[in-house]
Amino acid sequence: MPVVKKPTKNQTDRVTAADAALFRTAIGEVKLLAKQNRVTPRTVPRKPLLHASSFPAAIPDILSDFVPENIPAEYLSHGLSRMTLRKLRRCGWPIQDRLDLHGNGIDAARKLLQEFLHKATQYHWRCVLVIHGKGLNSQGGEAVLRKLARYWLTQHHQVLGYCDAPNREGGSGAVLVLLKITL
Repeated sequence: MPVVKKPTKNQTDRVTAADAALFRTAIGEVKLLAKQNRVTPRTVPRKPLLHASSFPAAIPDILSDFVPENIPAEYLSHGLSRMTLRKLRRCGWPIQDRLDLHGNGIDAARKLLQEFLHKATQYHWRCVLVIHGKGLNSQGGEAVLRKLARYWLTQHHQVLGYCDAPNREGGSGAVLVLLKITL
C-alpha cells in the first residue's frame, strides 16, 4: 500500500504563477472601491464597580423648589467658554447614563435627581441625560418638572452646564448635563 504524504504548510501557501494568471483571467478587470465616509460607532463605557462604603447613608437635600420666573433653556457655569456649551449641544461627549423623571412627584423627582448626580460624580461620568418630559399631560399644560429639573441643575455644584437634548434623545423634554470630574 503506497504511503501518501501530506503537503507541508510551505507547499500549500505557495501560489504558482500559472495559478495567479488563471485567477486574473477568471476574475477580469478589478476596480478599487471609492473611500466612503463612515462613522465609527462609539462604545458606551462600562460602569466601574464601586465599594458600598463610597455611598453615604443619606444625601443632603440642598436643592430649592422656589423657581424664578425665567429658567434658561441653556446653562453654562461662570468662567466656562461658550464653546463648551456648543460642544455639548453637538453631543461632543458620549451620554454615559440616563435618568427618567416621568411620573414622579416634585419631592420624589428632586430626591432621584440628587441621588443620580451623586452617583454620576462617584462614577466620574462627564455627560448624562435627564429626561423630565414636556409637560403635555400635566394639569394646566404647564411643564412643572421641566422648570424644576432645570432649576435644580443650576443649583447643583457638580453641574457645569446643560442644554436641550437632541431630538433623538427627547428634544426639549430632556437635557444633556455636563458634569465636573473630580479625581
